[in-house]
Amino acid sequence: MNFKLKIWRQKNVREQGRFETYSVEDIAPDTSFLEMLDILNDKLIREGGSPVAFDHDCREGICGMCSLYINGEAHGPDSLVTTCQLFMRRFRDGSTITVEPWRSPAFPIIKDLVVDRGAFDKIMQAGGYINVNTGGVPDANSIAVSQVNAELSMDAAACIGCGACVATCKNGSAMLFISARVSALSHLPQGRPDAARRVKAMIDEADKLGFGSCTNTRACEMECPKGIRISNIARLNLEWIKAKFHD
Repeated sequence: MNFKLKIWRQKNVREQGRFETYSVEDIAPDTSFLEMLDILNDKLIREGGSPVAFDHDCREGICGMCSLYINGEAHGPDSLVTTCQLFMRRFRDGSTITVEPWRSPAFPIIKDLVVDRGAFDKIMQAGGYINVNTGGVPDANSIAVSQVNAELSMDAAACIGCGACVATCKNGSAMLFISARVSALSHLPQGRPDAARRVKAMIDEADKLGFGSCTNTRACEMECPKGIRISNIARLNLEWIKAKFHD
């Protein structure tokens, strides 16, 4: 398979970026998207050019670092997969593929397709934790948690913090990410003591970092590679209202 690639190149956050066009040939259909970029970079290095910078780590759909905007879609045309789980058979032979980094003021571009998602870390530092005496490890069944709450918590905890929700949202909102973190803890008894402080701190931090507000277009839900539902945002709003009454 042969492809033409329009890739965003940018040296750093201060310099103006631009699209550059490259060609790759004889790509096997079962080649992953990141492997295809590896092949392109090998070609660029052999030709004396500068390889395309892109982020990745596990290549198993777990870490979320491989986040790319491909043909106008977060992580590409497949549903419920990250970029590293996308294969070239999903594209038409001979087609042009446009590859961009996440576009959000809260995620400044480091280089080419790599963005700084440290804003998510700051939100987590603001409230994405619990205050408990760790002590010895308790028995698994010593704290009763209903099956419904356990499953809701685990579903929310599946968020990998890739940022697709932010990149897809027209307002650059981080509400789906925050709601997943809040829901994962609010459904468990260990998360209740800090519930009021947590939700206010995380939302306040997101506002300071420049994330936009949620307008419930559900674009974030549609593009999330882990299928995080906007019902978590409803849960977040409920927790925020309860925190205000708590005040």
